[in-house]
Amino acid sequence: MTSPPPDGHGSAIVAFYGEVSTGTGGDVAARVTLQTIADRVGVSRMTVSNAFSKPDQLSAALRSRILAAADELGYVGPDPTARALARGTTGTIGIVLTSSLRFAFTDQVATRFLGAIAEELAPTGLAITLLTSADSGAIVPARDLAMDGALIYSCDPTSSVVEVLSRRRMPLVYVDQDPVAEVSSVNVDDRAGARAAAQHLVDLGHRRIGLLLSGLHGPHGVVDPGTLPADGHASRQRLLGWQDALRPAGITPPAVRQDGTGLEPARHAAHLLLDRPDRPTAVLCFSDVVAHGVLQAAAELGIEVPHDLSVAGFDDNPIAVQVRPALTTVRQDVEAKGRAAAAALTAAIAQSRTTGDITPQHVLLPTGLVVRDSTAPPP
Repeated sequence: MTSPPPDGHGSAIVAFYGEVSTGTGGDVAARVTLQTIADRVGVSRMTVSNAFSKPDQLSAALRSRILAAADELGYVGPDPTARALARGTTGTIGIVLTSSLRFAFTDQVATRFLGAIAEELAPTGLAITLLTSADSGAIVPARDLAMDGALIYSCDPTSSVVEVLSRRRMPLVYVDQDPVAEVSSVNVDDRAGARAAAQHLVDLGHRRIGLLLSGLHGPHGVVDPGTLPADGHASRQRLLGWQDALRPAGITPPAVRQDGTGLEPARHAAHLLLDRPDRPTAVLCFSDVVAHGVLQAAAELGIEVPHDLSVAGFDDNPIAVQVRPALTTVRQDVEAKGRAAAAALTAAIAQSRTTGDITPQHVLLPTGLVVRDSTAPPP
């Protein structure tokens, strides 16, 4: 994948730094330019420019004098838009999320992931712009906002945002997405983790094991897990992992699919799975939030966990040790995933600037089963 210079941005562009007005009244305020500061300090205009854009070119003492004069004159610094135009960069990367940006602030796994990205990017000076993958009519942030690159994180596979960003030919990194050869990707081994959780329940002696899945698109409610449509990389890989362990044991699991990943939909879906004569003795859940919903539904139905029902989650979300009983779950290193995603994107951006060619990286992080108090042998 290559990333050509932005339209009209050539190496011959000369940096232009914006001017600001000073003064408290009058129809025409005095204009402060780099030349104004240069005249005050007695240096060239380029020296003043370097004080803002190339500080290593000046002595600390001279740069301090220039910045002090700029402050005295009311100059706030180079115009960011003009500087981005001159450099051919924006200093910003996009993170494309699911259909709602609220997810970034309410889901503890997402917030840990984003925090790790921010920490990794801090030394680079790159800023983060959060984008939604939902289409909004004429407003398409993924198409219209200036960015140096983008992370595409666990997005709805039916969204057009990936195609839009690909057409912009900017550096991309897929996270929790189906990997493709030409684009860098960071995933966790969802399938192996899900297989370990299912095998744990089989080894405990469970044979009536239910599945509680999540999906943005239908069908929802009681479903046949063998005929479900593809609805996201993590969902598909976790389902495959469960089946890897259940099929050899001769287990055909009942399954319920909820709309989204929230606690309330999970509680409702859990009732569909548990409030039945042939209820399972164990439930494998898409996430720890979903598992929390199962714990709530079990309590409402008078089902004791783990004596009557074993529950296994996924993610090792902080909620896993906050609920009672503490959840058996599959741990993914969310911070490592965030750091790896940021590192892969900064590497891709650097390569696109220097050679125009990007060598994709494909990272697969391990998962591991964490056994706590929510699983036990069947009654």
